[in-house]
Amino acid sequence: MRASELRDLPVYDIARLFLDEARELPQGGLSALREDSRAGARAVAERIEKRNRAAQAEGRRLTRLSAFETPLWEQGLQFVGGVDEVGMAPLAGPVIACAVILKPGSRIKGVNDSKQLSHEEREALEPEIRAHCISLGIGRAEVHEIDTINIYQAGLLALCRAVQALNPQPQHLLVDARKLNLPMPQQPIIKGDAKIITIGAASIVAKLHRDRLMSQLDGEFPGYGFAAHKGYPTPEHLGALEKLGACPLHRRSFAPVAKKLGLIPVQQVLFK
Repeated sequence: MRASELRDLPVYDIARLFLDEARELPQGGLSALREDSRAGARAVAERIEKRNRAAQAEGRRLTRLSAFETPLWEQGLQFVGGVDEVGMAPLAGPVIACAVILKPGSRIKGVNDSKQLSHEEREALEPEIRAHCISLGIGRAEVHEIDTINIYQAGLLALCRAVQALNPQPQHLLVDARKLNLPMPQQPIIKGDAKIITIGAASIVAKLHRDRLMSQLDGEFPGYGFAAHKGYPTPEHLGALEKLGACPLHRRSFAPVAKKLGLIPVQQVLFK
């Protein structure tokens, strides 16, 4: 098709072909649509331009997102890992960590800090992330470990376990603002889950894994609403805790649970 032929197409077909089906316009096609006498054709041109600007912006964001990985890949490191954990703030349930090694050069549209994405966006991204993975590992720290060694150390434990579950092991590890006791070069990055593609990918998978786990545990410990709030201290959860008391999933070292049990609060640390 030539650009000059666009004026002979109904606006409906133009929109179907170049918006709905996202086909590539012929050379000069965008200019032809901008100059079309039909308002509908000009509106299609505006939408195509908006889509192109969004794609270009996402491309620039993804380039920035892999700014830490790219030099490592260019040095010949094939196994660059990223790791992140979720579930530090809830009153119940384990901490879950995920570590990933992405294929060099991976660009996954939409990857971001899991907290900035909706559940539906995370669900849509997970298959893409797994398809780009050389290796993926899950680690967890259990409730009794959280209560024994404190939540910060439990988070580190879950992170280490996730990395140790990778095969192959990373040649270089990117960590969200932490330093892990592991025998490999590491780079701690503040707010890495929003800046680094491997850490962002790990945070998405970790979040989905924990959410699914808490939904499953809701069936084993009904009445608390774990499937809805995932153990976070929502008004509904606090109300259920007041009514039902603590169950085995509750972290007894966290103040609201300790208060309910008549214990001296050991900690009340709110992370992510």
